[in-house]
Formats: sequence, C-alpha cells, structure tokens
Amino acid sequence: MFAVATLAAGCANTGTASTPNSTQKTGPIKIGVIVPLSGAAGPNGKHVLASIEAEAELINTQGGVVGRKLEVIAKDDQSTPASGVSAATDLVGQGVEVVMGGWNSPVTLALQPILVRGNVLNITTIPQNSAILGGADDAAIRMNAGNAVGGYVGAQFLSKTLHAKNIGLLLENDAYGKDAGAFVEKNLPSDAKIATQQLFAYTDTDFRVALSSLSAAKPDAVFSADAAESSGQPALMKQLSVANLGIPYFGALGTISQNVIDVAGIGANGAYSADLYFPLAEPWASNAKNEAFIKAFKGKTGDLPDKYSALGAQSVDVWAKAVEKAGTTDRKKVADAVHGQTFADTLLGKVTFTAHGQMISPIYAFQVKDQKVQVLDEIPVPAEVWTQ
Repeated sequence: MFAVATLAAGCANTGTASTPNSTQKTGPIKIGVIVPLSGAAGPNGKHVLASIEAEAELINTQGGVVGRKLEVIAKDDQSTPASGVSAATDLVGQGVEVVMGGWNSPVTLALQPILVRGNVLNITTIPQNSAILGGADDAAIRMNAGNAVGGYVGAQFLSKTLHAKNIGLLLENDAYGKDAGAFVEKNLPSDAKIATQQLFAYTDTDFRVALSSLSAAKPDAVFSADAAESSGQPALMKQLSVANLGIPYFGALGTISQNVIDVAGIGANGAYSADLYFPLAEPWASNAKNEAFIKAFKGKTGDLPDKYSALGAQSVDVWAKAVEKAGTTDRKKVADAVHGQTFADTLLGKVTFTAHGQMISPIYAFQVKDQKVQVLDEIPVPAEVWTQ
C-alpha cells in the first residue's frame, strides 16, 4: 500500500466566497487517489499520482481550497477490480471528499458503486469505457476523452486519412478494449469493414499469434487498444515493426505517449495516434498554468509530463475551482458546479464539460518520427459524439 502523503502547497482559486456549509469542517481536505502503483501499469499510476500531488502542492501554496489545505491519500489498485473495490472502501472509511482515478476501465466500473454509497465524488482521470458516465454514478466526472470520441477519431483517421477499407482490430479483452473496438466499427463509413478482430489479455506482452492471424486476414490498416503503457503497448509496437506487415498502424487515443515511444524504441516509428495534450507544443507551451505544472512535475519526477499526468493535475485543478464555486465539498453540489460548466483558466486552457460530466477538448492526430511525436491536424469531433 502506498504511504499517505500530506501536502503543503497550491494554485490560484477562482469562484464564489465560501458558504457556511464549507466552514463546518476544519483541517485538511482529504483527496483519495486510486491508481496502479505496482504491476504492469505501476509506472503510469505513479506518474499520475505525482501529478496530482504536484497540483495539490501548487494549490496549497496559494491558500488551499475554501481556506483548507489538501492532503493526498493514495491506494494501489494493482489493475484489478477486487483491489480497486478494497481501495475505495478504505478511502471512504478514511473520510476522503473525492477520489481521483483510476487507470483501467474495469477497475473504475467496479469501484464506482462503493463511492456512490459512501457519498464520495469520483473524478475519473484516464478510463474510457462509455458506461463510466451515466452508469452507476450519475455525478461522476471524466477528464479523458471516452471511447466514443476515441472510436470516432480512429475511424475518421483510418478511413479518411489512411483511406483504409479493411481494418484489423487488436483489442484488450475487457471493458476498455471491446468498447473501443465497437466504437471504431460504429463510426466507419459504409464502404469500410472490420477484416479481423484479435483479442488479448491486459497483461499480455507476446502478440505473435494475434499478429499471425491478423496478417492472414490481409487488412490494409491496423487499430489497437492496449492500455498497458509500460509493457503491452510498447511490446505490441515492437512486434508489429518486426512483423513488417507493410500497413499503417493507429494506436487508440492516448495509448501512445512519449513514455511508450521511449520503451518501444525504433519500433514506434511510423505509428499514428491522437491525443489532447502535448506539453511543449502550442497552445499548451505558452499557457502559464501548464508551465507551472510542468516545472512542479519535473521537480518531483525529473520527467516531462504526458497526457495522463496532465489529466491527473487537471482533475485537481477543476475540482478545486468547483469547490470554491460551490463553497462546499458536498459531492452533488461540486458535481453540479462542473457538469455543463466552462473553466477558462486551466493547464489545458479553456475547457467545457457536458451535462453528463465529460470534459471536451480538441483532439489532434500525430505520427511518431525519429522516436518523437509530430503533431498533425486537429480531428474535429461533433458535439453529439462527446455526449455518447
């Protein structure tokens, strides 16, 4: 279990003055974080935790939230639903006001009912399954683009940019992967089809059988959904490169970060994907809030933040602003201060949330060249896709 981290730092808060409800409690506001801190996704979870701690420290240095400092309490979900449920139960017992996380869709879907019963707000930072919003928790908030958006973006790029007619799918055999593949298929034009669908376990790192079956189906492009950023995803890219299928490859939205590219090495070159944050590109590079976050994150980790880390920090920033606006940490009132609202001053710039709590932000395609991300054009996403 990860140690409790008591923080003393912060970022400017905007909103209305505190109401009497907000002053009924004293002492630090406890923020729960549930992410994998061990196993295949452990490095990813640790980076998300570091980003949440960094943003909480920035907020604390500027007075905290409704006059109270923030205290971060982290739990390791080990990328398993059972551990996620245990972590959520523990955090509810410790009196947290909000839980940020997790990393995997199956884990988040399992822990949400625990948080609802405990009257604790859930801000899902990374998971993309469509049922995370509007399912067990009607107050939930999501920072990452969901599978509906990822599937739309993938289908658009595969069909319109790569002109693919026969698509091969490589999918995690779980709530994330199957959901992602279903949305790709749903958004393909009528003259395109799925040539084959190969499933694998989240923990898999050997894809030779799946790639052999994929090759036999003769697709003219490949789409994959693999959330194991530190293990499975770079292994898949390496093995695709060695297989030399001679067809373009598109990794699902958010699955190809610079960390993945560094691990995959030359095997990453040529791959396509899309995402919503690139720390050193515009318009993020000149955003003062993003600059402050990058400095704080690098001070903790020595690394440049990726999209996942940025969303961890964004979850704290938006929640803090909503608490100031609501004047209370009450789950429903804070959710109402986010759902359907716009926040102008965040590290991602101006962002708006749908009535269901989904953050909307621009999505950009990119290609890996010389083991670096080369940002391409924005892929416009219709408003109705963000609400699915």
